[in-house]
Amino acid sequence: MLLILGGVDFDLLNNAEFLQAQMVEAAEACGASVLSVQSKQFEPQGATVLVLLSESHLSIHTYPEKGFAALDCYTCGETVDPQLAIDYMISVLKPTTTHAKKLVRGMGELKVEEPIMKQIELV
Repeated sequence: MLLILGGVDFDLLNNAEFLQAQMVEAAEACGASVLSVQSKQFEPQGATVLVLLSESHLSIHTYPEKGFAALDCYTCGETVDPQLAIDYMISVLKPTTTHAKKLVRGMGELKVEEPIMKQIELV
């Protein structure tokens, strides 16, 4: 699933260490097995975190100056629920806007679907 988060606090998006911890929590919340984690704090701002999973990956790229983050939760198998990772990150980052697309990958041609998003109050 690809998720665009808008209206997120600058300080949350500009803290690679914080984001790394939250992304690992999100992976564990959805039942995934974390293999490794890499993060990069950019100057003057921005961060990228990649969580490599046995079931694929979670990644986030942030643009704090725009209050914007792009989150990708790509999983496979029957034991992981990527929606739980998405819900976790939304609850932590508290965006004012979200835009999501579910990409069905690995089954031939790429298929784009509208995800069924849990109603989370974005205040």
